[in-house]
Amino acid sequence: MGSFGGLEIAIIVLVVLLLFGAKKIPELARGMGQGINEFRKASNEIKSEIEHGARESEQKKASSEKESEKTPPSADK
Repeated sequence: MGSFGGLEIAIIVLVVLLLFGAKKIPELARGMGQGINEFRKASNEIKSEIEHGARESEQKKASSEKESEKTPPSADK
């Protein structure tokens, strides 16, 4: 079970041509390309949202630490 050879690829291409026809293949390829673009776009948006949330969390943590440094400890009686 190695990689595909030249003959196997030619057979696959021939079967695809027979099943879908020469006119349909560019439409299928275009649709696949658009699907891949949408997937990349969505994954980039998710990644940027996660990074943005992490930055906000770090900023809130840093600002709360600064506030705790400014507040003097309370004297218990």
